[in-house]
Amino acid sequence: MPRNRRLKVAFGKATGASLSETARLGPQPGAHLLLVVVLMLWVSACRVVAGSAEIKLITTTPKHYLCHHTEHPLSIDGRLDKAAWKSASWSDDFRDIEGDSRPKPRFRTRVKMLWDDNYFYIGAELEEPHVWATLTQHDSVIFQDNDFEVFIDPDGDTLNYYEFEMNALNTGWDLLLDKPYKAGGKARNEWEIPGLKAAVHINGTLNNSSDKDVGWTLEIAFPWKVLREYARQHTPPHEGDEWRVNFSRVEWLTEIVDGKYHKLPGKKEDNWVWSPQGIIDMHVPEKWGYVQFTRKKLSR
Repeated sequence: MPRNRRLKVAFGKATGASLSETARLGPQPGAHLLLVVVLMLWVSACRVVAGSAEIKLITTTPKHYLCHHTEHPLSIDGRLDKAAWKSASWSDDFRDIEGDSRPKPRFRTRVKMLWDDNYFYIGAELEEPHVWATLTQHDSVIFQDNDFEVFIDPDGDTLNYYEFEMNALNTGWDLLLDKPYKAGGKARNEWEIPGLKAAVHINGTLNNSSDKDVGWTLEIAFPWKVLREYARQHTPPHEGDEWRVNFSRVEWLTEIVDGKYHKLPGKKEDNWVWSPQGIIDMHVPEKWGYVQFTRKKLSR
């Protein structure tokens, strides 16, 4: 684009003038200088500022995972001691949502993935010295408890993607978003996942503050027939297909009062994820990881 046209477009954006109106500035004395000044002001105004410091989007590199096919359907009970899971690779440990520049998570979180012709399987291990949960109503705002979350965008276009959250009570929240919230997206809470299977295994005791736990593990089986609805991809996948996927863990700081867990007042939750976003916002699908599906046999 010619330099004069770039300046005129910038001026139009800054003032609300159309390009045809801005074009009339061409023959006027001093117009170029005015356009340059306005452009400089416009660029300054476009910076995102919090207090006196600018918010910077941290550069991150999406994670990758090779998801193997399993010939035997998994019995979903929350345990990861099945032969198929033992052969599947662990993901990298979760990091802070903003990336490695932030403190390392206090507790370890990692996932495994498998698939067969009917389901996309997720297994996760969450280290947790005090496993607690309160929400029992389906489609509650699950991240008000400590939770585990799955985000799936089959075709990677950042539109019509799936989210599922669950807590240690195995209470779930499934929703569909037409586009990210920042782009005006709205969540369809009425959307459901018929045939979904999910289970939790507690390595310790749930909601018991008198002891220390090891943590909890979980399994989720997403039916391809439901994910197919907005996938615009082969379901089940073909050899080598890649989907955009991410996982998040919400962890609250708590204290024990009269034997019960209470969130620390004024403290925000931690967000630990598989593929860091570079910003505190899971709804940036272009930052999610890549899961590649293969029918190659798992090595024993």
